[in-house]
Amino acid sequence: MSTGPLPGTARITRQRTHLIEMLARSEGFRSAQRLYADLRDGGVSIGLTTVYRILQALVEAGDVDVMRLPSGEQLFRRCSRTHHHHLICRHCARTVEITGPAVESWTHWVADRHGYTDVNHTLEIMGTCAACSPC
Repeated sequence: MSTGPLPGTARITRQRTHLIEMLARSEGFRSAQRLYADLRDGGVSIGLTTVYRILQALVEAGDVDVMRLPSGEQLFRRCSRTHHHHLICRHCARTVEITGPAVESWTHWVADRHGYTDVNHTLEIMGTCAACSPC
């Protein structure tokens, strides 16, 4: 996966480029606060408000996935641009993109059964990855 600027994004700034590169190196979803702290620790001069603004633009452009925790906190991850779902470790946040026709078929079946049209969906499967599992 390229770490350069993403197609379809707004003005490319140094801060935006650093944030995109950090997201590309990340294996799991990360909070805006964590991304901000990591950027600052890496010597990037950036404000937390700027991190939020860039992330929102990337989400709106479809370049970054966002997941909302039950607490309301949002987590972000740069993902592929094709439709997919996530398998997420609840301990370390390692994330694997998954696809499958069964989920798509089930979604359309449920929607049809209840008379819904123009349906979209997201699916996050939470578990414990092999590295975090007790031996």
